[in-house]
Amino acid sequence: MGQPAQKQDHQPGREYKMVPPPDFEPRFKGTDRLKNKVALITGGDSGIGRATALAFAEEGADIAFVYLEEHKDAEETKSLIEKRGRKALAITGDLGFAEQADRAVEETVRTFGKIDILMNNCAEQHVVEDFADISPEQIERTFRSNIFSYLFVTRAALKHIKKGGVILNTASITAFEGHKILVDYSATRGAAVTFTRSLSQQLADKGIRVNAVAPGPIWTPLIPASFDEEQVAKFGTDTPMGRAGQPNEVASAFLFLATEEASYITGQVVHVNGGTPL
Repeated sequence: MGQPAQKQDHQPGREYKMVPPPDFEPRFKGTDRLKNKVALITGGDSGIGRATALAFAEEGADIAFVYLEEHKDAEETKSLIEKRGRKALAITGDLGFAEQADRAVEETVRTFGKIDILMNNCAEQHVVEDFADISPEQIERTFRSNIFSYLFVTRAALKHIKKGGVILNTASITAFEGHKILVDYSATRGAAVTFTRSLSQQLADKGIRVNAVAPGPIWTPLIPASFDEEQVAKFGTDTPMGRAGQPNEVASAFLFLATEEASYITGQVVHVNGGTPL
């Protein structure tokens, strides 16, 4: 999923070549379940991040999202949010560095006045057949993108998230099953699960819920950016449901956790993986 640190979701423009294209559109008409809320989403320019941004906007939330360098994708996401009558703020930055994470949070609060929902989603992955060949630079890059960013953004955002707030983290099925050619990526997804469980305990008495979603094979621009043509053609067919999921199917899980319908749920991981028991 891209080469530089925090390549958030994919290589530029890859989604436009995907057949069929990923489905980002909300699956149901909104009922104002997030009316007057403000959500900050990292890696929100495409894939699961974009689908969740649109789902939140459909339910009445204004959206700030952070991306690295995919300006065309960010412009489209911003436009799709605004078409739903909501305000949208696109922020560029490499959130694997604390000062840029601080800046993204400050820009969100300066624009919208608050943060009600934080979704940590940005990530990258790099296929390595033999782990002995992995470079220290890649290890650092993957950890900066996939878990340092979660820690840095959350630390900054907690100064503004009040009682009733929600923190959501994107994990992965690889945190539970592992993946033989995505070893460093899988390690960061495991860290995201433990981060979720630990932070939820610290924030429970403050009335802030912390949960995660662990997607299985989801049809996002991550896939053609990471794997060869043969792997892409078979992607998701080994699940019990026999197919890859769509970004908007994962967004529905994030949306549920963001609403008061999930008021008694914290420290949990929701698995959206096509039926794989975990």
